[in-house]
Order: sequence, then structure tokens, then C-alpha cells
Amino acid sequence: MTLINCTPHDIRISTDAGWVDVPRSGLIARLETSRVVVGYLYDIVLRRPTFGVTIDLPAFVPGVILIVSAIVANANPTRDDLAFPGDLIRDDKGQPVGCDGLSVIR
Repeated sequence: MTLINCTPHDIRISTDAGWVDVPRSGLIARLETSRVVVGYLYDIVLRRPTFGVTIDLPAFVPGVILIVSAIVANANPTRDDLAFPGDLIRDDKGQPVGCDGLSVIR
């Protein structure tokens, strides 16, 4: 099984056997997004995002798992080749050091 990281960040995954580092691939899967002003909180503009089509998501390839954001995975529920980082793991100073496995929709 091959992991391809389609996020803009290097990912460090905690496993039962230690850590697996998956560097960013340069491909970034995203959702087309627009925002509509829905109000104001004092002088702060409140916007509601609307998500459209997925952009730059590679086609399915047998034996390949694409690591994407949770929002991209949720927007593509029929794809069983998508995973996203599990729960964040922090060090004793509160700094992120990796994630607890991977999460899947299907």
C-alpha cells in the first residue's frame, strides 16, 4: 500500500510500531469555496462558506491511499482510497507532533 500526502503539510503518523512520516507530495486536494456575508458581530464580518467541487484530487489508483483533509474526504464519500489525519498528538508543551493513525469515511 502506498500513501500519497495531498495536503500542504508533512504528516507524522503514530502507529503501533512507531512513527511513519509522509512528506507532502506537492499535490493539494481542495474544495472550491465561496463565502457569503451573513451578518456582523460588532465590526467583525460573519461569512458562511459554501463548498463546491473538489479540485486537484488524483484519480483512484489501486493500492494507493491519498491523505487529504477531512473536508475533502467528507465531500467525496464514495471514494474508499481517501484518508485524513487522526486525532492530533501534542508534546508536553502543547506543540503538535503528529496524529494518531488515519481516519476514513468508508
